[in-house]
Amino acid sequence: MASPEDIERLRQLKESEPLQDAWDHWTSTLKVLEDIKLLLDDPDPAMKALASEEAAELDQKLSTILNHTFPSLLVPPSTTANLSALVELKSGVGGTESSLFLETLLRMYTRFSQSHSWKANVVVSNENEGGGIKDAIIEIKGSNSYDTLRWESGVHRVQRVPATESGGRVHTSTVAVIVLPLIEEQDAQKEALYSMDDIKLEVMRARGAGGQHVNKTESAVRLTHIPTGITVSMQDERSQHQNKRRAFQVLSARLMDRKITREIAERRARKNSLIKSADRSEKIRTYNYAQERVTDHRIGLSIMNLSSVIEGNALQDFTDALKQDFEETTMEDMLESESE
Repeated sequence: MASPEDIERLRQLKESEPLQDAWDHWTSTLKVLEDIKLLLDDPDPAMKALASEEAAELDQKLSTILNHTFPSLLVPPSTTANLSALVELKSGVGGTESSLFLETLLRMYTRFSQSHSWKANVVVSNENEGGGIKDAIIEIKGSNSYDTLRWESGVHRVQRVPATESGGRVHTSTVAVIVLPLIEEQDAQKEALYSMDDIKLEVMRARGAGGQHVNKTESAVRLTHIPTGITVSMQDERSQHQNKRRAFQVLSARLMDRKITREIAERRARKNSLIKSADRSEKIRTYNYAQERVTDHRIGLSIMNLSSVIEGNALQDFTDALKQDFEETTMEDMLESESE
């Protein structure tokens, strides 16, 4: 069995791989460029033109490595890279249309997870009587899933003509998305996120639509974290034990999220940074069906292929761009701190 020192050494080697790969890419590209430059004086015009074209492409590759790849690797490694994600979705403005859009987003995140070989599991789903889903929680397990999806937190707005709209008017509806870091029970204890003395535990009979009891046993669980007032209710599992475990999982995720958010806010305050707001009440993205356009308002990126985004494919373009924006902002912040 590997010792803790061996495990730590392997982890460090794994973390250094991207830097080694980038350096190898830089040196090999530079070597090819040096070889190509020897052909720029070739007496054959066709060979000279071909070498000039290839040299320009290699120059562009080196510029990208120098200006983007290397700086991104200088950003301190994420402390949450190993965490899975818990994604909460809540319908907002728009009634039934909002619930229908929530169902679309839930499918989008499920398919996006599948494309990354992450395991997606809907743990809570409350249907809306008029159609769609009123609120849901999806558990997404897999390496780097939280760090990839964390930028999805905020208000998602849809502009489209509902199927029930006879006049053809465009309606605007919203869904609030909150992405939380998913941690296991032993990790929650290690992080000292809560003390059992601060937890109020209540059990009750599960209720269905309209408030009627759906079983005769007290299987539903409600937790209240007294210091913060955070409340988690869970009744979707079959037994009280399962609901209790799931409720503590959600509570831990929310408390871990508060901790991460607080630490980021403290770093920003210390550095007097002008980093973009991470306010979850702000509108972050608009899905315009008539124009087949999806726009992320934080970075000004529009993708004219709405179908690909909601199918989970082009969502990668947004997550990549948001990650790059975060890394560039972090680098600027670090440089500003060094110059003070």
